[in-house]
Amino acid sequence: MEPSANRNTADKANGSEERLSINDRLALIGLIDEGVRLGSSDSPIVADLFDNLWNLVDGTVSGSKVDKLNAGETGNGFKVLEINGQTGENLGRLNMLYLKKPIPCYYLVYVEVASAFRKKGLGHRILDEFKKFLKSKSAVGILDNIIPREDPTYDIYLKHDWQTAENILGESWRTEDSVYMIYVPPSMSGKDLKTPVSRLLYHIKRKRSAIDMRDNEVMVARTIDEFKDLYSALLIYFEREIRNKEDHPLMRFMFTRFVTKLLGFSHRIRSLLGYTGGESLEQIVVDPEVLALPMQSYAPRNLASKPAFHAGDRELWLLLPEVLKKYPARIIESLPNYRRPSLMSWMQETGTSSSDTLTIGDAMDMGFDPTRLKEISINGEDFIFERVQVRLLPELEEHKELLDRISADMGGVRVKNTTLRTNPPLLVIRDRGNGYVLRRKVQGIHSEEAIEQLQSAASLKSLNDSLKVDRMIISTVRSTQDLLRSRMNLGDESIQGPLTYFVSWDLEVNRPKIVVDMTVSFLETVWVA
Repeated sequence: MEPSANRNTADKANGSEERLSINDRLALIGLIDEGVRLGSSDSPIVADLFDNLWNLVDGTVSGSKVDKLNAGETGNGFKVLEINGQTGENLGRLNMLYLKKPIPCYYLVYVEVASAFRKKGLGHRILDEFKKFLKSKSAVGILDNIIPREDPTYDIYLKHDWQTAENILGESWRTEDSVYMIYVPPSMSGKDLKTPVSRLLYHIKRKRSAIDMRDNEVMVARTIDEFKDLYSALLIYFEREIRNKEDHPLMRFMFTRFVTKLLGFSHRIRSLLGYTGGESLEQIVVDPEVLALPMQSYAPRNLASKPAFHAGDRELWLLLPEVLKKYPARIIESLPNYRRPSLMSWMQETGTSSSDTLTIGDAMDMGFDPTRLKEISINGEDFIFERVQVRLLPELEEHKELLDRISADMGGVRVKNTTLRTNPPLLVIRDRGNGYVLRRKVQGIHSEEAIEQLQSAASLKSLNDSLKVDRMIISTVRSTQDLLRSRMNLGDESIQGPLTYFVSWDLEVNRPKIVVDMTVSFLETVWVA
């Protein structure tokens, strides 16, 4: 559970660059807008406006992380408390370190809420369950409250009978960089806990060198501030267009880029060690008028450079429709959205059809950008176009080389009876400020989405109860990571970072594709992408 050694981006974001003032941001937006209207080739581009935000986000998520697949292992000291609803669905998990000396203690490292139950006020219910757990174990609870003071949820722990460490240890113990909270179970009420709690906190602070939580808190707070400042600048600049409900492509593009970046940040920080302030992003409130805007995922034409083949299989490029090669962004973005289970479930719940125009508010409601992945058929084969930031294309080249190495050395290997395959990028096109990456469409979904479906979809509950498919997925992906680590000599940064894992899934009926016999059950395939 070591912190990432590569902190260059974080160091850059931590203060080597000055934050733009509101006037600087407005001036930059104005120059971009003017460049669009006049067709100027040397004007700033949208990437310039978001550059500092991208640096902050990358710096934040390069910090200490938890490998969720290994969180329940006793070997690394973590313990997991699952919170389930009355009907058995998994609502979330509390991830803890157990310390038995000098008194029993559970140190809350981070809270994870299932995607289907986020933003539904579960924080109080989860803390209630944690309190019951601590009572049953007659153990003290400790956490570091990194929720910003201005956040509406800052006092959530005080409402559940937690107290600050100073209440037990005295004001002399107060530090500027930590707000430790203590829960004392009834069985220890009235006891003098000053010495044991002091020793526990000393032990925890020594462990902080390994889990590096406070740096995550500072970076999250700085990044949230950057989101808020950028959003304020966009609101001020486009005030008239928003008020008059004008169709302004650059405005829609900038707000779409802002919200998709916010959603991506929200997803990525879930793996940060110590990030118990998950509701902190709620302080960024997007106005209803902005939520109602149709999504615009690519830049207005005058803003973009000439579309170009970037890398990959030129023969595959030649097979693409001529209109797509001439207008890549416009044609690719008009393709059907990838019918991932979470999107199909949302459409069914909301009565939305595939022909409906999705708004920025729809993306916020789903918690992900449904337009990022597009489906296309080429010569009878199914493929997926993924939209990525142009600035990430050099990393994509390195990623492809790694996948090619894995395929050459391990193609066809079986992991827990499951066939291991890779799904590398085949073709990359640049247009309208985006990169479009073509991959084969596999009969599988991301392992995290598969687990979420198994734990939240009513139609999968009985299957998961009987076969424990979620545990099967976790075990298979974990074993795949272990094999890559040993056979390919890869570190945790590669295993848990750029590499993603897809598991076999029947997309038509939303069910896992597994093999069941008398002695063992296993997934058909796991893809590394």
